[in-house]
Amino acid sequence: MNKYKLLVLSILFDGLGFVSFFIPGIGEFSDVIWAPLSAYLMTRLYKGREGKVAAVVSFIEEALPFMDIVPTFSIMWLYTYVLKSEKTITKA
Repeated sequence: MNKYKLLVLSILFDGLGFVSFFIPGIGEFSDVIWAPLSAYLMTRLYKGREGKVAAVVSFIEEALPFMDIVPTFSIMWLYTYVLKSEKTITKA
């Protein structure tokens, strides 16, 4: 998948996770559904060990109340395409 399409999807999924703040009462219930779904999506978007670790972090972040503000998908995109790329360049 193109890295910029992946960025758009990451921002979209972070936005969906943030929606629960806007729906009083129902918002935290939606996290019960969104937490496992976000973990699954994370493993589909980001492969390997990093994707699995990010899925666990995403699940915990979405399951905990008031933690929805953390943009887990976008942070993973930054790690994959910015931070990890710099580490690869410096090793060469």
